[in-house]
Amino acid sequence: MNIVRGILMRRETGIALMILLLCLAVGLYKPQFLTMNQLRVIMLLVPLVMIVAMGQMLVLVARHVDLSVGSMLGLSAMLTGMMFRDLPQIPWGVGFIVAIGTGALLGLANGALVTIFKLPAIIVTLGTLNLYRGLTFIVSDARQVDRQFVPSAVKAMSQTSPIFGIPWIIFMALGVVLATYWFTLHTRVGRQIFALGSNPSAAALRGVKVNQITLLVFSISGALSGLAGIMYASRWGFVNPSNTGAGFEFQVIAAVVIGGVSINGGVGTVPGVMLGVLLLGCVAAALPLLGIPGTAQGAIYGAIILIALLIDRSVRQQGIASLKWMRA
Repeated sequence: MNIVRGILMRRETGIALMILLLCLAVGLYKPQFLTMNQLRVIMLLVPLVMIVAMGQMLVLVARHVDLSVGSMLGLSAMLTGMMFRDLPQIPWGVGFIVAIGTGALLGLANGALVTIFKLPAIIVTLGTLNLYRGLTFIVSDARQVDRQFVPSAVKAMSQTSPIFGIPWIIFMALGVVLATYWFTLHTRVGRQIFALGSNPSAAALRGVKVNQITLLVFSISGALSGLAGIMYASRWGFVNPSNTGAGFEFQVIAAVVIGGVSINGGVGTVPGVMLGVLLLGCVAAALPLLGIPGTAQGAIYGAIILIALLIDRSVRQQGIASLKWMRA
């Protein structure tokens, strides 16, 4: 009974129930929502958010936030797309190195500004959000990289694969999830990230290298944003300087907060974030069927973030109250 109660009390169980209830409710109103074709639509909506959300989770757990993930995605995608366009003889696999490397350098710059100048991450990344977006326009001369310049092998990754026809982009997102899960649970550095977020002062006294960990989580966030950048080119077949990754940070933060990652640091799980991303994917897929315009999506994400924050606050207060009761 204690095991069952423990499972029911977990945040992940609540999110899974929300997904189930949402799918059933929409499916009763629009039966086509519960078809394999709609499942494929949902599965193609979530990989990019899933990849970036893993990096954002690490940043939030370390008691920071990265608002520039959408702009890093856009700049990485643009530089990779321009390479494909201007140097067509280069193997398409090099694009992954360029995209991930670009994102990692941009993320490292964020971390350096936070650690060297002791600035709040929210202010730093708010600035680099606009800086990196501006650089995207500058390097591209405000021109789009059209579909014909993206290699066919890259575009095919979002279409199918020999494994039950499931697109490679989904397997890549799953690989990032599994790697993050292993990293957070089975490595010393992963545990140090949680220790830093739980109590930065105590973590430093116990030998945690605060600056190095901060640089690492921002670099990982940037690298995963870069990976999502080339996968954006794969998913949509083009790179536009104005809308590639625009507003992406809000989807990612909404998914991570819904997944149970505390904005106060030190708390979060990979399964929870994965379920948070799936919930948003279901919401995004349901909106067109329900006749709700896409322009309302931002408002819905904002409301979801506020609800998730209220739930997080309630859970933390209950935890503190329980601790006081046990001590008494």
